[in-house]
Amino acid sequence: MCIAIPMKVIKVEENWAVCEYEGIRKTARLDLVKDIKVGDYVLIHVGFVIQKIDLEEAYKTLQLYKELKNI
Repeated sequence: MCIAIPMKVIKVEENWAVCEYEGIRKTARLDLVKDIKVGDYVLIHVGFVIQKIDLEEAYKTLQLYKELKNI
């Protein structure tokens, strides 16, 4: 099972996005999802952005991850 953590897009160049979560940066391809821009939240799987998610959903999911880390 894979868990995808929402990451914020901090840079877009051609067909690549640099995304960040708590200081961790990942580079991912944009072949599967279009119209990604800086500030969007996305889910990444095996080096590809697989879904764009809205800000509210990203915050809810990130809050759940933070709660799990404290268990």
